[in-house]
Amino acid sequence: MLSIGELAERAGVSVKTARFYSDRGLLPESARSAGGHRRYSPEALQRLRLIRSLRALDLPVSDVGRALDREDALEDVVAGHLRTLGSQLAALRWREAAVRLLQDCTAEERAERLELVGAVSAPPTTDAMARFWRRWLQPARLPAPLLGRILELAVPPPPDEPAPAQVLAFARLHAFASASCPPGALRGLAAHRPDAGPRPAVLYEGLEEAYELAAPDVLAGREPGAGEALDCFVSAHARSFGARDTPDFRRRLSGLLAAEPRIDRYWQLVGELRGPGRPTPGAAHTWLRGALERQVTAR
Repeated sequence: MLSIGELAERAGVSVKTARFYSDRGLLPESARSAGGHRRYSPEALQRLRLIRSLRALDLPVSDVGRALDREDALEDVVAGHLRTLGSQLAALRWREAAVRLLQDCTAEERAERLELVGAVSAPPTTDAMARFWRRWLQPARLPAPLLGRILELAVPPPPDEPAPAQVLAFARLHAFASASCPPGALRGLAAHRPDAGPRPAVLYEGLEEAYELAAPDVLAGREPGAGEALDCFVSAHARSFGARDTPDFRRRLSGLLAAEPRIDRYWQLVGELRGPGRPTPGAAHTWLRGALERQVTAR
């Protein structure tokens, strides 16, 4: 049997630490001496060493207790701790980039940037942008799977290792999406107009394909022009209205798109956040609008 002092010495911890774990029930005592002092079995030494190792990894005491109580719990405890560490590392990377952003600017810029960055949590979340799109897509009553795909396209995740410029773009995007707007001031991804009576689910499903087809041309910097992407774009609108794709319909659609509300600032910030290698749906939409306008003007 070991006294608490002997146990602590052999395990390489202080007596105070050993007593703390004993009081919390993590290190059960086997007996008491005639004088009422705690006595521990040799198995307690191995248990204390395990506790020390787990705590050295910064595992909470409650998780250490779970790992000790059940042999199969250690794997879950480690996995949960890895998730926590990942979140903490993401927050540190974000804060480092934010501090660098504040360091490399003028005093006037610093005040504005500090306000923008201070409104974003660390690590940042995309909740504000998701609420923004849910609000403006609400009148369309889209099926949940389609709505999820639109949100995936429209809401950019924060980068894992952000540069200061990306922190600024994300903070500005957060501020844009969080600002109050009058109802009806914006429409969805493109030309969803409830007053015109289109079938929005049909429209957005077709636009998703059209944007994907246009992406290589946008990425290559080609001039807007006719082709499969434009035909798919017009066809999505035609099916939405229950109309046929005719030259007259293309002319009317071009005028409708020219008058639609725009959120170019949102897509500009998304582009800054993503980088030049991934065209945004907004950029694809602008390219397709330009292609349609050119075609109608030529005719």
